[in-house]
Amino acid sequence: MVPVVRRHLEGDGYRVYENPDGSDYFDLAARRDGEVGLVELKLDRDAVVLYQALRRRAWGDWVAVALASERAARRLAERPSSEARASIGVWWVKGDGVEVLRPALRWGRASDTPVLSAARAQFEEWLDRVDRGEIPPGVRWEGLQREVGRLSQGRRFREWTLEEASGREQR
Repeated sequence: MVPVVRRHLEGDGYRVYENPDGSDYFDLAARRDGEVGLVELKLDRDAVVLYQALRRRAWGDWVAVALASERAARRLAERPSSEARASIGVWWVKGDGVEVLRPALRWGRASDTPVLSAARAQFEEWLDRVDRGEIPPGVRWEGLQREVGRLSQGRRFREWTLEEASGREQR
């Protein structure tokens, strides 16, 4: 699935990073003109990938999930959901292409939300360091898990709610 989604994003002009943190926390990160998107991939476990996407929303402008199972992808796209869940894009990886069943919506820049600004700046700096060759592919990013814990404010992520910035726009 990774090569198919990668080609899809590159076709939209994104620079794509596979497992950029070296720990499989992020499946794919994509950057274009200062915008950061994240894509979580699963074969068919729609509930698991939705949970992962919600946990990663602090790190990017948008998050999408890509599923290999058409049934799971359609079920997830049609599922009634909260505003945060409705912002997560749902993609079906269909053979050699990607069908966007629900587009990913931007939730605003992390810098618009004070608790996220430092973590987002750190994430972008890590991607910059990858681009400059200072962090080789596959090397585990030091400090990522500490940042994840800090963002949760001591709570488990399933208990953590975040009111994203209003005025969503389609990616």
